[in-house]
Amino acid sequence: MVMFDQFLKKADELLASQQSFAVAVVVRYQAPISGKPGNKAIISANGRIWGWIGGGCAQPVVIEEALKAIADGKPRLIRISPSSSPEEGVVDYTMTCHSGGTLDIYIEPVLPKPHILILGRSPVAVTLAKLGKAIDYAVSVAAPEADRESFPDADLVAADLDLSQLRITPQTRIVVSTQGHQDEEAVEAALRSDASYVSFVASKAKAAKMVEYLKGRGLSAERLAELRAPAGLDIHAGSPEEIAVSILAEIIMRNRSQKGAQKREVALPVAAQRAKDPICGMTVDVSKAQHRSEFNGNTFYFCCAGCKQKFDERPEQYAVAATPQDVVIGGQG
Repeated sequence: MVMFDQFLKKADELLASQQSFAVAVVVRYQAPISGKPGNKAIISANGRIWGWIGGGCAQPVVIEEALKAIADGKPRLIRISPSSSPEEGVVDYTMTCHSGGTLDIYIEPVLPKPHILILGRSPVAVTLAKLGKAIDYAVSVAAPEADRESFPDADLVAADLDLSQLRITPQTRIVVSTQGHQDEEAVEAALRSDASYVSFVASKAKAAKMVEYLKGRGLSAERLAELRAPAGLDIHAGSPEEIAVSILAEIIMRNRSQKGAQKREVALPVAAQRAKDPICGMTVDVSKAQHRSEFNGNTFYFCCAGCKQKFDERPEQYAVAATPQDVVIGGQG
């Protein structure tokens, strides 16, 4: 019960801080193996793991698949077993470690709600706030004189443009709809934040003047090129309501785009250099491998001392069978 309470506490902490993570749960096992049904772990977006889902051989695989789940937003069922047993809907990992058992592990990504931050209190801003909440997005509004009466459904309403008090991440979508009320201040604050999407409700001519102004304020050409103006998809919107729809459609499209996510929004760690254990087939993080052997000028990495010992007894046999992915050439780690 204590461990489960700690598991829930960690999940609550990550949710409260709007961090992406994945939950891994052992759903089936075949002895002999250390993991048991109900064992669970949390894997953060930086690859750190809390909890227990089996021994050292299982953890690197679970972390790797958890990071993929966080990146693409899709759950998966993985199987770690000593023999290959392809099955539709199951990601199969063949590992012949000494335990000899089988683990089925379900991995579910937990991602923060998409967050729209609206700067301004124009009719477009009011409609966008309503639409955003209607599809269960988190919505914040910041603008001088903004109030709850105008934005009753927003999660947060701030009566100024001070963004330092708001949590803004690469996943935040900022829409500037000030329409003549502190346009420059709002767009500059938005572009100086960590948000990967910033749009400006304005004509092309006004947007061009804004870009020139912000160049003089020291913003880089690269960052200015990311400003979406006019805001929204080109659906020939005319009314404030239609413009709000076009903006929300663009945000949804961006959220669903894997290409966009991979570009800036999913802040996953840089992929580690990996090698395959030539004995059991496990993927090994080269930088963290505690067991390695040199043979014929190549370095082989192992998940445990047992695999290394087996290799060292007959290295010529296992080195010949190894594929290029099993070895890091020349001992480069």
